[in-house]
Amino acid sequence: MSLDKNRKIHIVDTTLRDGSHAVSHSFTTEQVTAVSSGLDKAGVDIIEISHGDGLAGSSINYGFNKMPEMELIKTASRSIKNAKLAVLLLPGVGTIEDLQEAHENGAQMVRVATHVTEADIAIQHLQAAQKLGMVPVGFLMLTHMAPPEKILEQAKIFVEAGATYVNLADSAGYMTPEDVRARVSLLVEHLPIPVGFHAHNNLSLAVANSLAAVECGADYIDVTCRGLGAGAGNTQAEVMAGVLKRLGYSTGLDFYDYMDLAENVVEPMMQRPQIIKSASLMLGYAGVYSSFLLHTYRAAEKFKLNPRDILVELGNRGMVGGQEDMIIDVAHALARQGAVR
Repeated sequence: MSLDKNRKIHIVDTTLRDGSHAVSHSFTTEQVTAVSSGLDKAGVDIIEISHGDGLAGSSINYGFNKMPEMELIKTASRSIKNAKLAVLLLPGVGTIEDLQEAHENGAQMVRVATHVTEADIAIQHLQAAQKLGMVPVGFLMLTHMAPPEKILEQAKIFVEAGATYVNLADSAGYMTPEDVRARVSLLVEHLPIPVGFHAHNNLSLAVANSLAAVECGADYIDVTCRGLGAGAGNTQAEVMAGVLKRLGYSTGLDFYDYMDLAENVVEPMMQRPQIIKSASLMLGYAGVYSSFLLHTYRAAEKFKLNPRDILVELGNRGMVGGQEDMIIDVAHALARQGAVR
């Protein structure tokens, strides 16, 4: 497989979506305006905004938005001139009706996210996006939980449903560069559409894994300013921009503008430093969905448990995105078993 290093690497900034997890979904319209206009100025290709768990994720199960989601989407749409505005949709959380409303408020692209073995539940949503005139993208979560051949099988379902590219997510921050290369390279070799990659930094490998994806042919890379995101966060946008610039890849980004946005706009919004603490480290070690982190902290406090014990048990049970309600059940069971510390 011969790759053109001069090909364009498209940057998908998901500060206003994955970053929502890290601020308990508290973004305001003023913050959305500042971030989205800054990302547009920095040359970002795609800006993703929605609740951290996708359209209609604002709920008791996932956490409520401070501001109405559609108002935030409309605000972002009015703030950007060049970038495409994307939303995330998890079938079963968001509906086609939610997608249509997002489109009416300015969303131009949707990334339909499913568990790595459940691509078929996205077919109707991808087709609906096409009918609306939106750009449809297939998004496979927790891709460490399936071998490369199974991922390729699932990605082909997205291709047949009309996806313009397939995005692989290391939702637990579990993978190493070798794991990423095995998955991305197989898809790049066998799919007729581009491949993207979304990393989490729970093992401090997000930038390394994202670079491995690029080197294997991924054309779309997800990032967030200051790494703001679920768990220990995502691939840090301004760092990835600098790495790609040093290596001579074409991104269309203004490196200085990206750094300034991260430091002067996003960092002051952060409720805590985006660092790798024990619990987020355990997310990566145990292969647990990164958005479980804050829910786990709350459950640990309620039942007087060590959050690491909860995360290990969640990993043992193979919990996946959408099962946040089970965290309380697991914590209750551990407390009854005498895991109190």
